[in-house]
Amino acid sequence: MADAQGHGPVGRWSADVRPADVALTAALCAVTTWMVALMVTSVGWAVRVDSHSWWQLPVFLAATAPVLVWRRHLASALGVMVGAMAVHVLAFGYVVRCGAGLPVAFVAAFLVGCAHDRRRGVPMLVAAGAFATLVLVRDTAAGLALLPVGLLVQAGLWAVGQVARSRSALADELRARTRELQALRDERTALEVADDRARVSLELEALLDERLARLELAASSQDAGVAVFTGLEEDSRRTLEDMRRVVGVLRGGEVALVPAPSVAHVEGLLARRGSARLSVDGDPRTLPPSLELSAYRIVEHLLSVLDDDPDCAVALGFSDDALEIRVAGRVPRGADVRAAVSRARERARLHAGSLEAKVSRGRARVVATLPTAVATAIG
Repeated sequence: MADAQGHGPVGRWSADVRPADVALTAALCAVTTWMVALMVTSVGWAVRVDSHSWWQLPVFLAATAPVLVWRRHLASALGVMVGAMAVHVLAFGYVVRCGAGLPVAFVAAFLVGCAHDRRRGVPMLVAAGAFATLVLVRDTAAGLALLPVGLLVQAGLWAVGQVARSRSALADELRARTRELQALRDERTALEVADDRARVSLELEALLDERLARLELAASSQDAGVAVFTGLEEDSRRTLEDMRRVVGVLRGGEVALVPAPSVAHVEGLLARRGSARLSVDGDPRTLPPSLELSAYRIVEHLLSVLDDDPDCAVALGFSDDALEIRVAGRVPRGADVRAAVSRARERARLHAGSLEAKVSRGRARVVATLPTAVATAIG
């Protein structure tokens, strides 16, 4: 019967078996096969060997193979291993088991330390010790005289497994915290953009309401004439200046009425960086001021997270209905590329444009398209 995700029992078990488990189990089974084959085929052993039967091999492999599924249920695996080794001892008597059996016992102790904490792991460590005892109880090469050393080695490997388990848990927790921090950073960036938009919207709305009220009052005056139209012109100019001040605050608190950056200033921006290259395709022309400013800001945002070297390149493509901006370069370690791309994409969306970014092998490639027809209609 399949589970809710469509995986059958075999799929569920295979999902808990990793390549490292397969390699470890294959190595242990290879050692077991070699040792049993050597014992079965060789004659004239200096120690006692009660059986030369090939049936020793499948029984010994049954005591080794459960290592493969230790992640699924370690207690069951240890139970099968201890049971199979007990059958081997009873069925074949005195033989040489330590060469193949002790490595399996040591691996079992280490896996117990990796899988469970001290409270749950101690009973399983006892089972691993029982496995080592069965390996040596009728072993004619080492015997029970080696058991204290074997148990001591098992205890040391179990402690190493405990350390590995704690380090792995710490690494998992750090990865989870990193993902949470990245999500919080993205949320904060979105909130800052939304807050800036709301603040500017409220200030512009209040400013325009005030100015429109004054214009309406002036237009309804009974003494309309040259003075009235002069006042209208002055109020209009002040309105534009106030709007520029609000936009300047949005740009970072600058209120000086200097010319806004434009596409023509991109070359100067690159010159200040030193090694970055600029190329222009198509027929350059003057675009609406808002689009020129956004194009400059997009390039500025992206260059702020790229290395200053000859590989950094900016290309401007002028077509009949759009301005295409291409930026490419190497990303230094620790650069907040996602935040820079988010700010640049918001600039593109202001003009019904788009921005595509790709970061691969330490290099970033960004293509932004700003429709000029929409900007001209708005202007």
